[in-house]
Amino acid sequence: MLDVPSHFQTFLAFDFGAKRTGVAVGNRLLGTATPQATIRAEGDARLEAAQARVREWQPDAVVVGVPFHPDGASHDNTARAKKFARQLRGRLKVPVYEVDERYSTTEALSAGASDADAGAACVILEQFLRSLK
Repeated sequence: MLDVPSHFQTFLAFDFGAKRTGVAVGNRLLGTATPQATIRAEGDARLEAAQARVREWQPDAVVVGVPFHPDGASHDNTARAKKFARQLRGRLKVPVYEVDERYSTTEALSAGASDADAGAACVILEQFLRSLK
């Protein structure tokens, strides 16, 4: 279980990708997430778009999915996602949590997600929300 203050109710999640970053919003009460428009930008443009989403939704905290190989080993995108989370921490006035997002895209696609990136962000956020109970 994650140690997240109980008054944190609304969360915004990002499924970081090299070209696309999935986005989902959800709340602790329902334990569910809703897909949002995927960010199709890189570098500073991606960070600015993420900040705009945070201003729009005003979440209590942000969740960033960090990918790993099936055996738990890091890979190139692991470092990129962690860097994205660090950059958000430096720019946002809300806490940023990292969660292991192995298989989130596969799970989203098997559930019928029309946008794999936004669907994966939902999977990441719902996994995070379940860990709070």
